[in-house]
Amino acid sequence: MSKKIRIALADDHPIVLAGLCNLIEAEEDFELVGKSATGQTALKIIREQQPDVAIVDISMPEINGIALARRLTEECPNVCVVILTLYEERSFLRQALAAGAKGYVLKRSAAENLVRAIRVVQFGDMYVDPAVADEIRENVSAPVGAARQIGNVLGLTERESSVLKFSARGLTIKEIAGRLELSAKTVETYKARAIEKLGLKTRAEVVRFASAQGWLEEI
Repeated sequence: MSKKIRIALADDHPIVLAGLCNLIEAEEDFELVGKSATGQTALKIIREQQPDVAIVDISMPEINGIALARRLTEECPNVCVVILTLYEERSFLRQALAAGAKGYVLKRSAAENLVRAIRVVQFGDMYVDPAVADEIRENVSAPVGAARQIGNVLGLTERESSVLKFSARGLTIKEIAGRLELSAKTVETYKARAIEKLGLKTRAEVVRFASAQGWLEEI
């Protein structure tokens, strides 16, 4: 039996916290190791339990989520912090990433994106809710660098980003394999992983996403 992903939750809204618990406990490979309604209690639990992933709300009493993420990055570097929040403003996203958070998920899309975010950060990548991911683009100057950094923040590896970008531009699997000097099977695997991480289902969604990131302009 594979090792379960150990998770701690911190949110000061009882109804939200209960919903998050249900979401986590519904996944067979997840294990809830602690929950709290304040930043101070969350810090204590996370220090003691050393979970793989800590889901943290920004607006909490005693220690807010950004400050907590910064503390955990320093004191518990092996814990991946995912910020769960109502805030869609660029400033909060920047603060969260600067504090060391590995994920940023909006509460309004938690049911669709939180489980995916947990798996992505546990895998060693970063995840930003697709609804706010476009905000990152203004911080990146060079177009090639933009594709790489945006891809990384969304939880995509460099290869996955490249494959998805070429696919959105209309290249076939064989053509992409030729450009990247990979086998067709490997390209298909990268494409499938990228689509799964982003929650995309149709080619139209892939193209729309790529357009939003500016990937279609890099011809």
